[in-house]
Amino acid sequence: MAGIIIQQGHRLFSINGIPDHLHILISMNPKQAPSDLMYHIKKSSSRWINEKGLVPGKFSWQEGFGAFSYGKSQIPDLVRYIENQEEHHRKKTFYDEYLEFLKVFEVEYNEQYLFKPID
Repeated sequence: MAGIIIQQGHRLFSINGIPDHLHILISMNPKQAPSDLMYHIKKSSSRWINEKGLVPGKFSWQEGFGAFSYGKSQIPDLVRYIENQEEHHRKKTFYDEYLEFLKVFEVEYNEQYLFKPID
C-alpha cells in the first residue's frame, strides 16, 4: 500500500491496522481526490492479497471509507495513535470510535450505510 500511495504522488506518514480496519495518515497531493486514491489502494491491495492467498476465500474491502483532515502539528500524535491500534481497540471498538469521529467532525450519516462490523 505504501508503494501505491507514493506512486500516486502522496506523502505517507503512517499506516497500520487490525483485522476490521486500517488507518493511513498521508499528506494528499491536491491533484487527486481521496476517492480516486482509495480506489487504487483497494483495487491493488485486494488483487495482491488474493494472488498471495493471504486469506481463505476471496478478499475484498467493504465499500466506502472515511477521510478526515488534521493539522500539521497533530501529525506526531496521529502517528502514535495509528501505531498503537491493537492496544487502543482493546478499550473501544472501531465501530464506536468511527461514530465518534463522525460526530466530532459533524459528518451527517445514515447508519444503514456504515461499514458492517466483523463478527
